[in-house]
Amino acid sequence: MDFDGGKRVFNRLGPPQGQQSDSRNQKVCYHWRAGNCNRFPCPFLHRELSAPANGTASSKRPYGFSTDDQRSTSARRGGGGNNYNGPSSWGRGGGRGGNAINNNNNGSSNNRGVVVKKQDKICNFWVQGNCSYGDKCRYLHSWCTGTCFAMLTQLEGHQKVVSGIALPAGSDKLYTGSKDETVRVWDCQSGQCAGVINLGGEVGCMLSEGPWMFVGLPNLVKAWNVQTSADLSLNGPVGQVYSLVVGNDLLFAGTQDGNILAWKYNTVTNCFEPAASLQGHTSAVVTLVVGANRLYSGSMDKSIRVWNLENLQCLQTMTDHTSVVMSVLCWDQFLLSCSLDKTIKVWAATDSGNLEVTYTHTEEHGLLTLCGMHDLESKPVLLCSSNDNSVHAYDLPSFAERGKIFAKQEIRSIHGGPNIFFTGDGTGEVKVWQWLADQTATLLDYFELVESAGSVVAAYCNVLENPCISKVVHNGSFQLNLP
Repeated sequence: MDFDGGKRVFNRLGPPQGQQSDSRNQKVCYHWRAGNCNRFPCPFLHRELSAPANGTASSKRPYGFSTDDQRSTSARRGGGGNNYNGPSSWGRGGGRGGNAINNNNNGSSNNRGVVVKKQDKICNFWVQGNCSYGDKCRYLHSWCTGTCFAMLTQLEGHQKVVSGIALPAGSDKLYTGSKDETVRVWDCQSGQCAGVINLGGEVGCMLSEGPWMFVGLPNLVKAWNVQTSADLSLNGPVGQVYSLVVGNDLLFAGTQDGNILAWKYNTVTNCFEPAASLQGHTSAVVTLVVGANRLYSGSMDKSIRVWNLENLQCLQTMTDHTSVVMSVLCWDQFLLSCSLDKTIKVWAATDSGNLEVTYTHTEEHGLLTLCGMHDLESKPVLLCSSNDNSVHAYDLPSFAERGKIFAKQEIRSIHGGPNIFFTGDGTGEVKVWQWLADQTATLLDYFELVESAGSVVAAYCNVLENPCISKVVHNGSFQLNLP
């Protein structure tokens, strides 16, 4: 330190070269990092600390700022590593997504050349509309990172978590179900709520198949035909119905008591008749998917069961997950599953016909739901929501992260299409997202795209006649031949 007239003046740029510094004074000014230090002289450094001489980095992130050569560990989770043990290229990297750091509101470099990097977390004050830091805030002022998609609008009305989203074929209405015991109907031309259906029970899931809408409720499945207005009640479930899927002309429902109930539509009586009860899970069945003439079920008992769709017999039970299996998805010849154990597992069939894990992708938080789709360039993308109120967008099969979506609370529902997709969160908000054809598209291009679409949700309806719609999820499910 230097002395000037008996006053101590700290050299804020650090000690002169060659002098040993006291590590207790080597602290970087917090307010300087935020861009608003008004102390002169300031007792702390107005520069970033250099890396230790041995090349190791500090275990603490310096208030969310990093140098240009630092990378988030999440960008390397899908890069192969020790989890890869199969012939496929899952997790092999090479994807174009990389770290997908948000370029929106990333701040600017200060007069000392330090580049401000945002923490991978949304600013709570910005969400409330009262962040005073503006562009200098170290947290995100955006609902997403990356440049491959942008939010079009949000649909407000539900009071609790959105547990189901569906758009029946041939309909100009979007349906959303919630634990507030209602289904809301949204007009695809105006984006306005066209009606509210009070069901008297929490909506656990929703499914559209042909002209039929199915809603899982406590001890009941509601079914109505959007073309004929037929309204049916399917009795038999015990407890909440958490999952619904169609396969081999059968409707399956995963229930709270661990059973999977099946109904078959009778064209003579115009009713759904009970067909079978699949037993084996010891706790609630929360996810179902059909593919390759198989039914796959994930449960709170931490297991995945494989069922033959012809005789409805259980073929295999997989117990590799260590917590609740929240979602399963069929993609080509692979099965993907995510769990509260923070992993996504990729399963492939062996020579014996049984499924085995060929790759495991690990995240920092429990994972909630999977949705597969293709972007505007027909490249496969996996969306996976996490219980840190975010959704990861991965390139497949590399698992390189292309971007993230953020919400006020957990996103429990994702419904996808070839150029628009929907997310529903715990606050009851439904957001509409648009895939961008050019990842370098400007915000002006985005607004021109919305204007040319004529309406927010109508853009989604316009693609229903597009042949590429069949490539959205690749679940291989059979159509339910209903009138």
